[in-house]
Amino acid sequence: MRRTSHRKSLTRAASCAVAAALGCAGLLTLPASASAAASGLTVQYHTGSTGSDQAEPWLKVANTGSSPVALSGVKLRYYFMADSASTTYRFACSWAPRGCANITGTFGTLAHPTATADRYLEIGFTSGAGTVAAGADSGDLQLRFYRSDWQPLNQADDYSFGATQTSYANWTKVTAQLNGTTVFGTAPEGNDPTDPTGPTDPTDPPASGASLFDDFSYTKYDDPAISAHGWNVRSTSGGPGVPGATWAPQNVTFPTSGGNTVMNLETSTSGTGESTRQTEVLTKATKFKNGTYAARVKFSDVPKSGPDGDHLVQTFFTINDLTAPMADDYAEYDFEYLPNGGWGEPSNILYTTSWETYNPDPWQAVNQHTEGRQSYAGWHDLVLTIDNSSIRYYVDGQLFGTHDAAYLPERPMSINFNQWLIDLAGNTSTSARAYDEQIDYVLHVKDQALTPAQVTAKVAAYRSAGTAFEDTVPGA
Repeated sequence: MRRTSHRKSLTRAASCAVAAALGCAGLLTLPASASAAASGLTVQYHTGSTGSDQAEPWLKVANTGSSPVALSGVKLRYYFMADSASTTYRFACSWAPRGCANITGTFGTLAHPTATADRYLEIGFTSGAGTVAAGADSGDLQLRFYRSDWQPLNQADDYSFGATQTSYANWTKVTAQLNGTTVFGTAPEGNDPTDPTGPTDPTDPPASGASLFDDFSYTKYDDPAISAHGWNVRSTSGGPGVPGATWAPQNVTFPTSGGNTVMNLETSTSGTGESTRQTEVLTKATKFKNGTYAARVKFSDVPKSGPDGDHLVQTFFTINDLTAPMADDYAEYDFEYLPNGGWGEPSNILYTTSWETYNPDPWQAVNQHTEGRQSYAGWHDLVLTIDNSSIRYYVDGQLFGTHDAAYLPERPMSINFNQWLIDLAGNTSTSARAYDEQIDYVLHVKDQALTPAQVTAKVAAYRSAGTAFEDTVPGA
């Protein structure tokens, strides 16, 4: 959890385009027309820009079938080669007939990089985008993305880019999924988005393994079982958050939701640092490294009381300490939801970020992140897996982002949940307001990269057995 109020990317000279050397430029041999015919969906493309300031993939989703198709079940992927391993990108929608608010754009890293693609931009649609009738199309989606540092980007080596594609036509180098199945287009070799977990992920994990599971069945913040089970409800001062804020253990409560006891983190303010009360719960032990991290978390877009608008951060993450500025053995892996924006973002956004290191003063950061610019209010299943080759983030069973081996941890970490305010600029009111983040359970399985379905099954097994807590993970 970053102890600063802004994000930057540091280009690392040592971070050459390793991914490009790992793959090849060949294509899958399955013809796109066969799968497209089955669904009636095709993707049309033309480039809105051939320049170097930003990429502009303009797209249409066409329905040549006989039945309407709900756009909320459609995902499009545009594949490209990052300018360097540390380069990050931002997505924007310039125009869409159904409203840019109904278009989402997230970036991911390919599990099997090729010479022309190691990243992708995934375009999704909210339910507000409606349907595409038979014989119709989605209309002109004028999309763009650019480097976070606004430096020139190179499109010439991008798999999905077509410099001469100046009018709309079917373009098989952009893939379309319908309800999780690829129905149009050809991905770079070895990267069929229908199988986002990749061929090396386990399908049947070992029946046993060192694990931490907590159903958060406690009575209050000072319940002796919390400490006995290895948790610390924070009361110490310090960042992150606005200057003068305090960490309030009494604002951690355990209400019932959906038949289960959940952990509730309340953060409140009246518009000053001194009135701000933030919350954090973390493991006392730093003994967690490779394996699976999972939690069911409820994010909130609006306060439970008072005026809205604060630059709030709601989190689930794992971290160790920074032993020195830019220390190579630092590690941190975040789910961070900003319901009202912040860090230069104007509205709600979910970040997943893998950290190599940082320097707090002057601020420098080496990380890789994926973002989703849409509302994530409500309950979500969050899964993070770390093995010896990559870091993968899943949201509600879908791969959200894959990050590179350069960001793998060198030392064990703690497991944390917190809710805090970046600043007080989002809401200048002095009226009291309070926000909630809730956590249903947390699970860690040491040295096993479970699929989201396996996580669900393991949690269900704990609950069926009446096990509210287990910790068999050995100390570091």
